[in-house]
Amino acid sequence: MEHDASKHLVYINGEKFPPDQAKISVFDTAVTLGDTVTESTRTFGHRPFKLDGHIERLYKSLKVSRINAGLTPDEMTAITLEVLETNLPHVPPQEDVWIVHNVSRGMGAAAADPTLQRSPATIIINTAPMILRDWAGFYTEGCHAVTPFSRAIPTQALDARIKNRSRLAYTLAEAEVKLVDPQAQSIILDTDGNVTENKGGNFFIWADGVLKTPHARGALAGISRETVLELAEVVGIPTQTTDFQPYDIYTADEAFFTSTPYCIMPATKFNGLPVGNGEVGPVTSRLLQAWSDLVGLDIVAQAQSHL
Repeated sequence: MEHDASKHLVYINGEKFPPDQAKISVFDTAVTLGDTVTESTRTFGHRPFKLDGHIERLYKSLKVSRINAGLTPDEMTAITLEVLETNLPHVPPQEDVWIVHNVSRGMGAAAADPTLQRSPATIIINTAPMILRDWAGFYTEGCHAVTPFSRAIPTQALDARIKNRSRLAYTLAEAEVKLVDPQAQSIILDTDGNVTENKGGNFFIWADGVLKTPHARGALAGISRETVLELAEVVGIPTQTTDFQPYDIYTADEAFFTSTPYCIMPATKFNGLPVGNGEVGPVTSRLLQAWSDLVGLDIVAQAQSHL
């Protein structure tokens, strides 16, 4: 059985459409203003992982963004599960999917007040093949983490905890690190030089016998970040949420990113220098194994099957 993405129906405002018919207006605020909040959940063995946590965060983003979705969280969850069930017959047993939510303020108008919600919100829910090819090699080799010269948008301007579709700042940061290494993964610093996050994930270091991650005040409060902190407690690894700088990554024993698709991505090089001994470390491997045990699926093997 092949994974045929063209068979995955897309939910838009109460109806389901084939992908080639799944369209919104060019006047939707998603297009005119990038005025959209979003969530991406993944499945393990076709079961959604922490969907309740993703829906809860979606509704926090909606509240702070002042977007009225017109659905309760329970209704959003029920529709999401229905979309997933509709599309799962087209997913091979060994494969998994993204579950993506995009919610915009709806139809915009060339008017003086962009905050007015002039129509019902646009709600889009789709599933898509979980393609892990680009990350698969990093589980054993580790990736090259690089700091871009652009800085994170200050929290005073736009709080990173609002998960939104305005990704231009992240995309530009990613373009900058690709000048250093075509496969580089960005670590974005704030205007004080503290580590914040990646274009789509959080960051951890293992140093001085403690697993450290930045505060969520300048980074997305990641569900994968939360999962690592929970797993660390289960397996007895001490953790700390704290500020740290590039110096602390250069001198760390291990480092890794966390994000929904790949869960944990080891970083064995930082700005051209090896992290620790330049190999994937035992703490990172232990946490990856704990995550695989949690979901009943070999995360690394699944990703490497895509190579």
